[in-house]
Amino acid sequence: MILETGKLDSELLKKIVFEKITYRNDQVKIRPGIGEDCAVMDFGEYDCIMSTDPISSAVSDIGKLAIHITCNDIASNGVQPLGIMLACMLPEGTTDKDIEHIMGQAAETAAALQVEIVGGHTEITPAVKQPVIVSTAIGKCPAGGSQTGGNMAPGDYIMVTKSVGLEGTGIIACDYENRLKEAGFGEDEIEGAKALLNSVSVVAEGVAAGRVGTHGMHDITEGGILGAVWEMCQISHVGAEVWEDSIPILPETEKICAHFDINPLRLISSGSMVIIVPKEKKEEMEKAMEEAGVPASVIGIIREEKEDICLISRTETCGVEGKGRIKRKIDPPYADELYKVVGKE
Repeated sequence: MILETGKLDSELLKKIVFEKITYRNDQVKIRPGIGEDCAVMDFGEYDCIMSTDPISSAVSDIGKLAIHITCNDIASNGVQPLGIMLACMLPEGTTDKDIEHIMGQAAETAAALQVEIVGGHTEITPAVKQPVIVSTAIGKCPAGGSQTGGNMAPGDYIMVTKSVGLEGTGIIACDYENRLKEAGFGEDEIEGAKALLNSVSVVAEGVAAGRVGTHGMHDITEGGILGAVWEMCQISHVGAEVWEDSIPILPETEKICAHFDINPLRLISSGSMVIIVPKEKKEEMEKAMEEAGVPASVIGIIREEKEDICLISRTETCGVEGKGRIKRKIDPPYADELYKVVGKE
């Protein structure tokens, strides 16, 4: 079977990856699973939090994004990342200036997050056609202090920070600027979209939310906001109701997605965090986000296991509560919408 571009779908991932991992170490507290961003290991007084991820669909800002992608995962456990390792596979024809640019971005971003680059690997290889970086980030917290989605319960609120589609919008604007210009996008619009890559860190909100206490967090990467919610619901075997009208989307994201005919709710969205908020902590969490300087919106609610994971939309004639509402079941995540643009000229 020839597989599609993008990460494996959930059922295939469980069947041909997770089910092959049979050895278990008693010091591992949290193992690979759908919706789990990090592994957690018992280091006695502390827990060690680890995550690894690739950057393979961006070129212009790959050094910056390689730092953010796994630091965001560590933050999704409510933990400040400490160190990061980068494995860089670069295509033939790469120059020393190219590597200097990539590592300059990585070093600057890591310094801003107060995360040290503690190792890695760099090579030129014919195995890739464009730069690919795999990053592995590490954090620590007092034993038992890591946030987990295993406690999600009916009545919990689904909160999202900033706006969805930030990373995908920024990547398209940076790597396909000429196509946008040809389509009539203005210079200010393009520059504004490119600048969104300066907002893809969720460390601030992750650490702040961790202090309040959550029922789980998830950095929104491939599969977008709908994929992230679906994955989180798998951890605690719950249903969910997501209110489409409440999901924050920037005008530049909407316009770029409309031009390329892609769905912003399924677009890679590093920079946005899903936070599952216990109902009794809603006001405290909103205050914490405000103090952290992070916009946050409640976009839905967790339901009973027997209920579906659904997207609720309103029609233009919606008036009476419960009428004029369209309820659509959210499917498992599949190839990210970004791949409909990347590599297609």
